[in-house]
Amino acid sequence: MTRPFAILFPGQGSQAVGMGAQALAARPDLLGRHADEILGWNLREVIEEGPEEALTATDRAQPALYAVAYAIWEELAAAVGRRPAAAAGHSLGEYTALSAAGALSFDDGLALVAERGRAMAEAAAIEPSGMAALIGVDAETAEEIAAGRRAGGGRLWVANVNAPGQVVVAGARIDIDWLAEHGRDLGIRRVVPLKVAGAFHTPMMRPAADRLARALAAVTFSEPAFPVYANVTARPMTDPASQLAEQLVAPVRFSDTVQHMADAGIDTFVHVGPGDVTAGLVRRTVPDATTIVVSDLGDIPAAADRLSVQ
Repeated sequence: MTRPFAILFPGQGSQAVGMGAQALAARPDLLGRHADEILGWNLREVIEEGPEEALTATDRAQPALYAVAYAIWEELAAAVGRRPAAAAGHSLGEYTALSAAGALSFDDGLALVAERGRAMAEAAAIEPSGMAALIGVDAETAEEIAAGRRAGGGRLWVANVNAPGQVVVAGARIDIDWLAEHGRDLGIRRVVPLKVAGAFHTPMMRPAADRLARALAAVTFSEPAFPVYANVTARPMTDPASQLAEQLVAPVRFSDTVQHMADAGIDTFVHVGPGDVTAGLVRRTVPDATTIVVSDLGDIPAAADRLSVQ
């Protein structure tokens, strides 16, 4: 008897020059000229040649990760031959999950994440802001710290609840700097500033969310072939357009998402796309779960074998 599995897609930060080399070579139909026409720039060139600063830019990283992860998923799906029980993505990865489930066409998804990246980059440019990972504190403590800072006139919010002991906050640059300076006094083991351009998943992204909402309103979403869990609720999506817009100004509840999937009987989680971040977060959230990483096409045969014998 086969056991249910979930697929998880990474978000921004997992990009790397040269990522998905096998997928790029195998799928020129998906990742070549067709994608370039949608984006207005050469996707393959940016992924293969960089430089890193170009690929790391929000408006380039997001379409690149979406496209590569989706291409890997298509090849994995063909090899496995059965549907996952559920899907989720970390921030940007939510779009890949929707496309994998057939709720969003690849073309519409690529155009949306390109618009999302541009909107987020422009919102981030309004004023200096950033994000920081808090190591060794729980979500409740992080929220208390952020709320206390806001009560004193600052702008700091919980942005990602990734796994037990790993929470990300975001806000104005002055508030991130304050947190880094006073973290020990606040009971935080370590404050790690992240290399991102803005305070994503906070109210500071409201201009981007409003702009993205207009783009989402023009897209038709289909019924997904399997449930796709929303970052904002940690439950299966009910209204993709509004929930994707809200995602930009609300915390990513990834740990809750994984836990709710596990509570529903899913004990195998497959990271699909560059890197292995979501697999690591699963291991911290549900230590007894089985994790499988498919970061490029070369990982597919072994993954398909493991999924077929469960």
